[in-house]
Amino acid sequence: MYISSKICLLESHNNTMSYFRHCTYSSALAPRMASLSNDENTDRGNWDNKADYLLSCIGYAVGLGNVWRFPYLAYENGGGAFIIPYVVMLVFAGLPIFFMEVALGQFSSLGPTAVWKFSPIFKGVGVCMVVLSAMVGIYYNVIIAYTVFYFFSSLTSLLPWESCKNWWNNATTCSAKFIPVCNINLTGVALTPDELQFVNFSNNSFIGGSMDFMDVLQADAESFFVITSRNGSEYGCEKFIGRRQTSPSEEYWNFYALNKAPGIDTEYTGNVNSHLALSLLVAWIVVFYSLIKGVKSSGKVVYFTALFPYLVLLILLIRGATLEGAYDGVQYYIGYNSDLERLKDANVWKAAATQIFFSLSAAWGGLIALSSYNKFNNNCFYDAVLVCSVNCATSLFAGFAIFTVVGHMAHVLGKPVPDVVDSGFGLAFVAYPEAIAQLPVSPLWAILFFLMLFTLGLDSQFTILETVSTAIIDAYPRQLRSRRWQLMLVLSVVMFLLGLVCVTNTGIYWVDLIDHYAAGWGLLIVAVMELFGVCYIYGGNRFIEDIEMMIGKKHWAFWIFWRACWFFISPLLLTAILVWSLVTFKGKAYGSGESYPEWANAIGWLIIAFGIVFIPLFAIIAIIQKKGNIFKAASPSSDWGPYLKQHRGQRYANIDEPREAIEIAKAINDTKTPGAENPVYEDEENYGQTKM
Repeated sequence: MYISSKICLLESHNNTMSYFRHCTYSSALAPRMASLSNDENTDRGNWDNKADYLLSCIGYAVGLGNVWRFPYLAYENGGGAFIIPYVVMLVFAGLPIFFMEVALGQFSSLGPTAVWKFSPIFKGVGVCMVVLSAMVGIYYNVIIAYTVFYFFSSLTSLLPWESCKNWWNNATTCSAKFIPVCNINLTGVALTPDELQFVNFSNNSFIGGSMDFMDVLQADAESFFVITSRNGSEYGCEKFIGRRQTSPSEEYWNFYALNKAPGIDTEYTGNVNSHLALSLLVAWIVVFYSLIKGVKSSGKVVYFTALFPYLVLLILLIRGATLEGAYDGVQYYIGYNSDLERLKDANVWKAAATQIFFSLSAAWGGLIALSSYNKFNNNCFYDAVLVCSVNCATSLFAGFAIFTVVGHMAHVLGKPVPDVVDSGFGLAFVAYPEAIAQLPVSPLWAILFFLMLFTLGLDSQFTILETVSTAIIDAYPRQLRSRRWQLMLVLSVVMFLLGLVCVTNTGIYWVDLIDHYAAGWGLLIVAVMELFGVCYIYGGNRFIEDIEMMIGKKHWAFWIFWRACWFFISPLLLTAILVWSLVTFKGKAYGSGESYPEWANAIGWLIIAFGIVFIPLFAIIAIIQKKGNIFKAASPSSDWGPYLKQHRGQRYANIDEPREAIEIAKAINDTKTPGAENPVYEDEENYGQTKM
């Protein structure tokens, strides 16, 4: 059979490199070629099978946000009514971008930076993707480290956040239960001496500098009303409300796990927390060894990391459905509390669009990187529809697993669901752990839950690092194509060291700061420019012809929807969200509402600027390279097209050999073993092909 070898002798003529018509197969590289014998593209390599790719895409798209953000957003924005704008935004914004990116990567067999050969003036958009992905990769593995720490902390007979009897707890503020209290306002009320004596008695909870008492304990309030024969409703105490200052899980998270400082200021930084640093090291070791062979190794790991979360969610859902209060939790999620009137609120539509866009991981460059390892004729349209559908369904499914257990916790604590539910870190490391602590055999459920979060995060981190490494290798294929694991090691070490600032006492503030800026509206700029570059500069119709080279000719009606989305609907939607985001954008603030220091928000703006600055920078470079001709700088380069000759057809028959292929051929030629054992093929038809 034939495999593409690209092992061609090179000769210099007049300071230019040209191919000899005869190609050689180096016996020194026989093991490498044999290991890639099932690959269509032996330069780059391909996924071993379709399942590896699909599970990697699903694992990348389905991340922590599906579990800890979507359920809360749905509850907060109309419950079941939120599904309507969510699905609409999936169809008109998420899916079109997703399909575009996987098609670009598969067609060119190039990563997120090299793929911009179709319009070099926009190459900075690809570089921006990679820079933002790298920044996210630094702090995202810190979040994974949190799950590692909690996982090992769960390997006990009694969860450390179940009670307030630990050395890190504040005995004054910590309470495992809500205490019933009410407010009593006695301002202007003529009290008898006995009543005044009771109010001023030091051992009761009538505390305050005036006669307006807050949070009076139920026992004290009832005693007062019995003694005075007064009606509590007359003085503001119509009913008792359960309150507490801090929960055991909250204090464990803040005082032990994070050793959280009161602010981000450098004076609070302190030392690196050793338990989190070790957890971060474990996370990076797992990521490194999973990616040591690129998609060849990560494609096997995802069989566990992508599928295991579904098993755990199913177990949690079944267990949660049997608990008291589960029904109330589901009703708050998408049940009788659903409010169709919220659909009139533009903020609901913005929340849906933002969630679906970021949930699908579009415009990060990861989808381009993953699809670049596909075989040319893979049905990328089917892949896009499948992965987007699974992502949406997973978000809905996860909501049921979360709210059944949270509903039970609300029932046990005697509180309404809104008082105990949270999102983000608050859900994953405070609210849900406390809910788990209410279950029998709580350590088992904690182990499953945090192992699920660990695997959910790993899949996304795999692709983040693969995106960065793919971009670097595409830039220096001759030097790095055969040194993938060394590059992965360097990236892992560097990003681990940079992440250490996120495991200091102020670490959680840095995580929030980078997330607020790097994963914010800067990404929307990338998406809008990506759509503009493909549809209006390269040409949407030309792009459709490229796609049909891969998946076959389609009826003109098939493309009506995609043309409408790519040319008009998706750019307008994303531009509207971008403008809205910029208009309503606020600097990062603490949970209390107090803004971060100016210097911290300045760093946040620099993070965005550092990514976006490459867009105009590379545009200027492209124009200079074309001697000021903007039209040529925006036109496809001479080597743009399918990577392999057999896929180019008539449309790309005359393109130059890809720069990456030539560089790899140089590297292989440098290491080839000369001798008669190397077969030489001078047949023009078999140019670049080696018989096995």
